[in-house]
This record gives sequence, C-alpha cells and structure tokens, in this order.
Amino acid sequence: MIVSVVENTENSDQNAGPLGLRHAVQVLATPRSVFERAEDTGAYGWALMTLLVLVFLIGHAEVQTGLINRGVDLKTEKGLAKLEKEQGHLLDRVELRDRMVGIRKTGEFNKMLSRVGVMVFSPVYFLSSFLLISAGMYAVVALTGRKPEFHTLMSICVYAGMVEVVSLIVRLAMVLYYRTAYVDTSFVMLAETGSGTWLAAVDPFRIWFWVLVGLGLIVTRQLSRRMAVVTCLLMALVAGGARVGFTFAAASAAGAAS
Repeated sequence: MIVSVVENTENSDQNAGPLGLRHAVQVLATPRSVFERAEDTGAYGWALMTLLVLVFLIGHAEVQTGLINRGVDLKTEKGLAKLEKEQGHLLDRVELRDRMVGIRKTGEFNKMLSRVGVMVFSPVYFLSSFLLISAGMYAVVALTGRKPEFHTLMSICVYAGMVEVVSLIVRLAMVLYYRTAYVDTSFVMLAETGSGTWLAAVDPFRIWFWVLVGLGLIVTRQLSRRMAVVTCLLMALVAGGARVGFTFAAASAAGAAS
C-alpha cells in the first residue's frame, strides 16, 4: 500500500516536469500550478521566444490592415491643410510647395517608423520590461534577506506576460472592428478625446499581469505575501504613471499638430 502511494507520487512528480511551452496557456487558468514548477533555470526560454514571436506576428497583422498608414495620412493631410490655411497667403508658391513636400516626407517617415515600432520595437519593449521588472524584484528579494533567484523571477514575468499577448489580440480585434489604429485596452477609451488621460493607468490586462506576478512571488516563496503585494503595487503605480505620462504627451502632440 505504502509502496504504491510512493510510486504514484514519484510518477506524478515526473509527469509534472519543469516549466514548458504548454504552461504558457495554462497560466491563464491555473497560475498557481504553473508557478509551483518555477525553478532557477532557463526553462522559460521557449515560452519567452514564443511570446516575442506572437507579439511580432500580431504587430505584423496590424500593419497589414493598412490602418496605421491611413492614420498617418490623415495627420499629414491635416498638417497640409493647416499650412495652407495659416501661411498660404504669406508664402510664395515655391516656398509653400517646398514646405508641403517636407510635410509629406515627414509623413512617409512617420509611417515607416510606426510600422517598425509595431513589429520590432514591441518585442524589444516586452523583453526589456521583463528584464527590468525581474532586476527590480531581484533587488527587493535581496533586501529582504532572502536568496533571490533571477531565473525564477524571470519565469514569473514571462508566464505572467502571456496576459499581454491576450491584450494584444483583443487590441487587434478592436482595430479591425473600429477600423482605426488608435485604440487602447485601458479605460482611457471611455473618456472624451483629450481628457481623462489618467484612465490610461487603469488597464484590466495590466492589473491581471501584476496579480499574476504577485501570486508567482508568493508561490515561489521569493517574497512574503505582504511584501509581494506591496512590491507589485508600487511597481504597478510606477508603470501606470509612465503610461499616463506617455498618453498625455501623445495627446498634447496631437493637439499641437491639429
């Protein structure tokens, strides 16, 4: 009887195995069971690579809709109309034409930059964010007197980051539905244009991400429950503040352009 119980336990441990690619989806439903497998190894490598490839493919799909180019073209046309209205009677025909050519060239450059940003900068942003968050949590764990495990912390970030892939898929669906590239999964979409920029910090997917990170810190015993909550809350506030600042700057630039 005892031997059979031991054998069943060993078999279940063997079947459990380390983190793998299949857990990238499982973490969305049963995150605790996924984080219980986290070890101080690079077992998250395939999941990280898959996440970055998915981010690239989703960005490529968004570019293929043509809505990014259309949005830049609309801004370019507004710039041309503004130039002709405000300075058309002040400039001679040659100088006006040169300035209009300059605006069109800037528009073409912005289109290229937007396409590169969506497809290339997004994966780099995710990778940099995971590394930065892991480094920050590593420092916090060390300050509490516990032994920090960087690969364990990185595993937490990578598997919690699968929530961001879901967010990008939802955003792509919104792009296709509303026929515009200027959409967001945060509550800023509920505010009137040019107002409520602070709502950019309230994003259900970002909140979900930080909840998973906190759970991962607790399950792996890298931090106590209280320290995990405080750490994730502070990091979420910093990230949310940066997001609000970026949204405000983008709104101000758009207002100045119009």
